[in-house]
Amino acid sequence: MEDKMDCDVVVVGAGLAGLTAARDLLAAGQRVIVLEARDRVAGRNLGGHLKNGVAVEMGGQWIAEGHTEVLGLVGELGLKTFASYDDGVPITLFRGQVTRATDLSQLGLTPTAAPEVDRMAGLLAELAETVSLSAPWLTEEAATLDATTFAEWVRSNTTEPEAVAHWQALVRGVFAAEPAELSLLHFLFYVKSNTSLEVLISTTGGAQEQRVVGGTHQISERLAEGLGDVVRLGRRVTRIVQTDNGVHVHADGAEVTARRVIVTVPPALAGRIDYEPALPAQRDALTQQMPMGSVIKTQIAYPKPFWREAGLNGLASNFDDGGLSVTLDNSPHDGSCGVIVGFFEGAEARAVADLTPEQRKDLAIESLVTFFGPEAADPIDYVEQDWMAEEFTRGCYGGRLGAGAWTSFGEALAKPVGRIHWAGAESAEVWNGYMEGAVRSGRRAAAEVLAALG
Repeated sequence: MEDKMDCDVVVVGAGLAGLTAARDLLAAGQRVIVLEARDRVAGRNLGGHLKNGVAVEMGGQWIAEGHTEVLGLVGELGLKTFASYDDGVPITLFRGQVTRATDLSQLGLTPTAAPEVDRMAGLLAELAETVSLSAPWLTEEAATLDATTFAEWVRSNTTEPEAVAHWQALVRGVFAAEPAELSLLHFLFYVKSNTSLEVLISTTGGAQEQRVVGGTHQISERLAEGLGDVVRLGRRVTRIVQTDNGVHVHADGAEVTARRVIVTVPPALAGRIDYEPALPAQRDALTQQMPMGSVIKTQIAYPKPFWREAGLNGLASNFDDGGLSVTLDNSPHDGSCGVIVGFFEGAEARAVADLTPEQRKDLAIESLVTFFGPEAADPIDYVEQDWMAEEFTRGCYGGRLGAGAWTSFGEALAKPVGRIHWAGAESAEVWNGYMEGAVRSGRRAAAEVLAALG
């Protein structure tokens, strides 16, 4: 039997976008119900623990100085942040050779590749400034930029092998995808949305600057505690019916009648819901054109962060195929042990997805030995999270648009369809793809609904 419920606004998804939207709506006097498919809140934030009890984040974790909305929630909810470790220098792996950067201003690129990468970064920065964040499809030269894959742009701008490998590694690290799998316009939009390319890839002063003591999932958990029984877990939404008077939202074991609905799940998942009447062709096509990234996140623990003694900051970028794509120091704030977070990303994540966790552990440790030496061969723990296997996520870090998709379907990304409104990190103009973007999108959608309800 279905529970019959009635409210003013239904919110689909109990991640940061959904919870902040619900919070704003409740504060404005609306009756709200949040339907979440999982048996937990927090969406792409997920807490975990090592065998020694140390908390590790198995989903999104980093906060930048510019993430003002998230930092506001952290303070309001009684949480604490700490600086990500960034003393020392990074390393790169290219053609089997590990190169140590001489300072933090470069990533260990050779004298031949470094100026080429700098030149190309300058070109990308200039192009990114031309992009409209509110309407990327209206950007000057949008048709040309969108028809070009990022891989094509790289090939047309350099033949230097290490520079090409650098951009491949960067795309894997930022999008969990391959350069051929996103358009140049999407790359440029993402860069501008997140301030700059330098911010995207930096720790100090960048998007990886801060972490939350105990894990970022606590933000959603504390938001949900404040919402009480508004949040209903284990309620997978399967159908949304619009009428002249409202919406009927069908979920596992529940039917909710409301005046409006906000769908906060990624477009790839939103497209799996049955809509009556059917979604407009442009919106439906968008959901088919925005796949999630491919990533398996690993946490490898050691008795101490031994790499620091060698003057390394834990950042390793793999310019070769195979193994972990990128690593960072993810040790706890109290220094009780050393932790390296490493990612299988893009094509490599898909290649290892069918292996056993033990086999992936062996590959991860092999990568760390290559990066940091024989001391990495004996970890005290290994945990992983395959986001591609998550039924209600189907990948991370977010959705991406391939060649031609922004100009053909992008206008439908955040545009309401009748009584249906859209939120989520993919729909944010600023800090797209990050927790900050999710929060901002939830508040934007709540404001839309309040304006429509009058």
